[in-house]
Amino acid sequence: MTGKHTDKNITRRRAIAVTGGTVAAGGLAVAGYQSAFADETTADTEATAADASASASSGTCVLMSSVTEGPYYLDGALVRKDITEGKSGVPLTLRITVQDTTESCAPVAGAAVEIWHCDAWGYYSGYTTANPGGSAPAESEDGSTADDQTYLRGYQIANANGVVKFKTIFPGWYTPRTCHIHVKVHTGGEKEDGTYEGGKVNHTGQLFFADDAAEEIFALEPYSKHTGSYTELDDDMVYDGGGAASGLLTLEPVHKADPSKGYKGYITLGIDPDAENTGAGSGGGGRPPSGAPSGAPTGTPPSGAPSDSTSPSASASS
Repeated sequence: MTGKHTDKNITRRRAIAVTGGTVAAGGLAVAGYQSAFADETTADTEATAADASASASSGTCVLMSSVTEGPYYLDGALVRKDITEGKSGVPLTLRITVQDTTESCAPVAGAAVEIWHCDAWGYYSGYTTANPGGSAPAESEDGSTADDQTYLRGYQIANANGVVKFKTIFPGWYTPRTCHIHVKVHTGGEKEDGTYEGGKVNHTGQLFFADDAAEEIFALEPYSKHTGSYTELDDDMVYDGGGAASGLLTLEPVHKADPSKGYKGYITLGIDPDAENTGAGSGGGGRPPSGAPSGAPTGTPPSGAPSDSTSPSASASS
């Protein structure tokens, strides 16, 4: 399907706090983040140790499936916990643990975990005129002060337990994909000028959401303003049905009776720190149906960012 909104070249905005700590529009995010992270600080060591112990006792440590990075990757994301920049949506707190599949599931301290995803209406920063399919308002109508080149993108550096945490919003959707978050794991580099430089990419993947949670969220504002056909997990061209090993998040609502309060998401990424991943990945699925996202970046992307899709498979599996 083709979106009915009018594309606009966005030049109006700069972020009010690109280093994190912003207040999301609509009053949803702050309370949700506070609730979601309130009980996690003291639990990190215990939870990570439990993960490693369970993996070691079973004799397995699962190497995560690698898939394409898609056409919406940009270099130069900022190192920060809060990546919302005021984007409105249901709060989502992510706790990601990075483990070494070659060393008895030991935590990979110092790994840089990078994530990026679309906003509540299906738009990516850097590509704000790309049609998300269905019918959605123009990205410029969201009323936020987010920087159109950086919102909903960021790095965190893993602590001694291999853990990183992000504050973000539940992603929206775009044709022909299910709801997802892109992720890369880097090692060997260092933080420089607010971003992460050098090293190599060990893993490129995507994180996925159970259909029932996504359906609840998409019935709420502002998500409900984007109408059309949502792709469920079983019909997605990238998700292969492998559960957590294929990126399926464990989700926990902050308040079971009120999904607008937000979710906590958990996953363990098993990587080989000696391996290098190109980002081409798998999960091509052929050419996207009519109405799939298209369009060049608006404005000037961060230095080193690609100007188009990275490969034919990336174009087909955004």
